[in-house]
Amino acid sequence: MTRVASTDVDLDSFLLRRRGVVCVPTGDLLPATDPWSADGLVALDADLAQRGYLLTGGLRTALARSTPTALAATGGGLLARIDHLLGADRRHLALFHRFPDAVPDHAHILYSRSIRAFLLNQPRQPCAHCGRTGAEAGIGALAPCAHLLCAGCHAGLVAERRADRCPLCGTGLAAGTYLGADNPAGHRAAQDFGGQQTLRPLRLAEGDAVTVALADLRRLLARRTPLNPQDREDLAALLTLAPADLPERLPEQIPVRETKATVLAALLRRDRALALPVLAARIDTATDVLRVLWAWSGAEPDLLPATARRLRLRNLPRPLRRDLLAILDGLGPGPLAEDLRRHRSAWLRAGELLHPFEYRERYPAVAAAFALLRGTDLRDHPVGAAFAEPPAPLRVVESGGRTRLGFTGFAGRVEILLAAGDAPGAARVLARRPGELARRLHHLLRVHENAVPGAPLPQETLRTVAGALRGAAPGPLLGAYGRLRGAREHGERRLYFPRGTVSLAHARRDEGTVVPAALGAPVCSVIETELLRRAGGERLDLAVLDEALSDLMVPSAERAAARTLVAVPRGSRQRLPGGDRLRLFLHWMQPEHLRVDLDLSVALYDDDWHFTGMCDYTELVHGDRAAVHSGDLVSAPPPDGATEFVDLDLARLAAGGARWAVVVVFSYNDVPFEELTDAFAGFIQLDAADGAVGHFDPKAVRQRLDLMGDAKVCVPMIVDLADRRYTWTDLNTGADGGFHSIRRYHDEVGGLCRDVLAHFAPGGRATLWDLACAVAAAGTDEVLVRDRDGGGVRAWLRGTDEPVERFADRLRARRAPDRPEPRSLTERLTGAKAFAALVDGDVPAPEQVSGAVYRLYPGPLDAAPEAWERLTAGDLAARFAPRTH
Repeated sequence: MTRVASTDVDLDSFLLRRRGVVCVPTGDLLPATDPWSADGLVALDADLAQRGYLLTGGLRTALARSTPTALAATGGGLLARIDHLLGADRRHLALFHRFPDAVPDHAHILYSRSIRAFLLNQPRQPCAHCGRTGAEAGIGALAPCAHLLCAGCHAGLVAERRADRCPLCGTGLAAGTYLGADNPAGHRAAQDFGGQQTLRPLRLAEGDAVTVALADLRRLLARRTPLNPQDREDLAALLTLAPADLPERLPEQIPVRETKATVLAALLRRDRALALPVLAARIDTATDVLRVLWAWSGAEPDLLPATARRLRLRNLPRPLRRDLLAILDGLGPGPLAEDLRRHRSAWLRAGELLHPFEYRERYPAVAAAFALLRGTDLRDHPVGAAFAEPPAPLRVVESGGRTRLGFTGFAGRVEILLAAGDAPGAARVLARRPGELARRLHHLLRVHENAVPGAPLPQETLRTVAGALRGAAPGPLLGAYGRLRGAREHGERRLYFPRGTVSLAHARRDEGTVVPAALGAPVCSVIETELLRRAGGERLDLAVLDEALSDLMVPSAERAAARTLVAVPRGSRQRLPGGDRLRLFLHWMQPEHLRVDLDLSVALYDDDWHFTGMCDYTELVHGDRAAVHSGDLVSAPPPDGATEFVDLDLARLAAGGARWAVVVVFSYNDVPFEELTDAFAGFIQLDAADGAVGHFDPKAVRQRLDLMGDAKVCVPMIVDLADRRYTWTDLNTGADGGFHSIRRYHDEVGGLCRDVLAHFAPGGRATLWDLACAVAAAGTDEVLVRDRDGGGVRAWLRGTDEPVERFADRLRARRAPDRPEPRSLTERLTGAKAFAALVDGDVPAPEQVSGAVYRLYPGPLDAAPEAWERLTAGDLAARFAPRTH
């Protein structure tokens, strides 16, 4: 395991989780394959297959050249990290306790039988040699090593007279030992091996662990959208690994202010003298200083009230205090006063550390801003004499027998104009802050509709909006786009996601003026044009998209998103795994001397969201065993913790009158999730032949969500029993008093879920399909689109004189495709510079491909060359950051 002792950073887990790569120390590799290691790799192959993973050729070759001792350490560590990632480490029992020593002779037989049965059930598995899948290439298994090989690769070996040995491990092969998916030898063991998941390829890392990890540091620093909790943890860990010349390695801009504060605080801890010039150059608002103080004190620099309540600010050395006051004073009294008022309570606490009045003569703007913030009576305070004539735009105000400083800032001017119904004037003021304009765009149009009903937005105002939106960040811009383009009704329920450490949602009736489609459409067109402008860049040979991207929402409120195995954006709607049954699981472990009782529950509702039943600790069996609970555990002492399961028979639930099944986790005795040692929930795909209660199969885990934060009720997802799809919610609800259960909260949970589904209804929010279409239309003249069911591929070609906007509109609406695409996607992508955005990574990995790729679910595509940049949903949204040209 690659671990840095001073910081305790597990780089191997980091690289496995973020990139699907494994580092193999090159210094101790043998010149050729070690026979004992080759035998040990058989056991490692089998163990990985049981977890849904596959070694690619390059990684397997490197491992085969390791000594048996090194292979034992690398393989054992890899299995442990995968188990932790899947949530299986609490129940993992190694098949071979002394791996890889003393591997029994039957290991080949066991692995071969499993792989053949798995192959029979999943004909689209990737060839371990070339990466093509069985559906296109006819995948078979070699005996006795059972490595997967497509018919083309096997035919090539036969033609070259090399079919006597496995091309991956070198195991000798007898004649006739290539077993295709249609070979009857595999049928006999089919029932012995469950699972429906494509094996996820593991690649060999290209370089040492620290170098590969630091490449991700650059990506995180350059990200233009807020980081989720997992990314923030990764950033903090990577900063401890950064070399001494970190200031010179920083990107020209660190767009996300929380990220910037984390970096600046890390530099201060290293060396104040080296950090000071960086702070002076990169801090441009007072709030930046406040965030640095929060990060300096060991807290998240999010400035949330929940963080502030628990934060104890760390003392500042006097030289650092003067440095920060000098930076603040250089910002000017107006911007400084406005920023301080925006976070009043936090600055009142920070002022106790900074002592601004002590330096009122040296830093008068800071002293004036704090006098305004504190409402200091200038007549009775020593600082009053310094502000007989305060710096503009501050002024002296006489009120209630007191003399204080007064100030009308940006927000005040905007509110005055909006209250007067002057939408054009408010737009001109808001244009100075593009992000604020985007956030208030819907309100601005409402004011205009109230002032002049039915009138279009004046062209001058539309041009002002268009010019300002060129500087808006992706989040506010895409939020405004989704809000304005959807159909709205008077009195509709509107959902809000307040900033916080956990994902909460609140809904209320919206009684405000409805923005007519005719008023919002020109603004939507402006935003679409802006997205195309930002997406433009280096030309591509090809783009490959998936229709099902329209079911994936653009990530929002990522600061409070839970850590998950598969990063499904909140509000996205996805297919359930195949089969009629689903197994839900909940695992937790309580700290010493604190009993914690978590409960896994399912609430059932009909089409109209009337409560119809439940399955929880009070009702272990629902209906004709349509839902079965494994039993109530009321504590989870270390080291094993406790696990609860609920099995859902989807067909029986639907036949019993249920339409919606809502998964809920309660902390029965009112202990917040953040106080637990470990807590996570998720779901497993069940095969029809698998019926053991309490069985946890790591390879069948399809999603895992960590329970976190100051919350006691979590609603991970809503299952649509009719359509066999689920909506990923990742939400918490408020709770107090303890004794939490479905019986007590079913009305509140049902109302929340109804509002969530309405909020994320199709057409009402920006999706990854919108982003992918913009990237594709702006970057290439040929776009291939895979049907939602994966059954076919159609091509859209941009005409010679066709404007980009029209091409993008045709593609976005999936209107008038130019032709079907007969060739495979792998064939088209091989050797191309391409952009791909897919839901399933089940496309065989192309060779010599470059560009960028997004995929939600892992698969053979992950074995593509490193030159094909891997994107997350957040990365894809961040590509739409403002451009200066």
